[in-house]
Amino acid sequence: MKKVITYGTFDLFHVGHLNLLKRAKALGDYLVVAVSSDEFNALKGKKAYHSLEDRLAILQAIEFVDEVIVENGWNQKSLDIQNHEIDVFVMGDDWKGKFDELDELCEVVYLSRTEGISTTKIKNDLKEVPKAS
Repeated sequence: MKKVITYGTFDLFHVGHLNLLKRAKALGDYLVVAVSSDEFNALKGKKAYHSLEDRLAILQAIEFVDEVIVENGWNQKSLDIQNHEIDVFVMGDDWKGKFDELDELCEVVYLSRTEGISTTKIKNDLKEVPKAS
């Protein structure tokens, strides 16, 4: 069985997330999704709108996601690859080159993002919406 892993915050879940997960799953037989904890996001200077529990529940409900785990720090990736016997590590191409050292443990793949959609774009677009009076 070929195992694939990917990582993210998966806040404000959108079609770009769904496309990434579908494409990651297509690279193997078993998909593990690691979700950044609120504490880890704080270290990265990010804050999720949805709680970790809600983000986990959303991902667990996706039929082609086989396992969901929590990511608590940068150094966890190599341990996850070993502990879950991962064959392919997948990230969006906005991270291209950032995890190349993991190719000693498994294949590293950077997938292109869905054009025109991102959590940052959604947040920025919502800031521009005039408030109802």
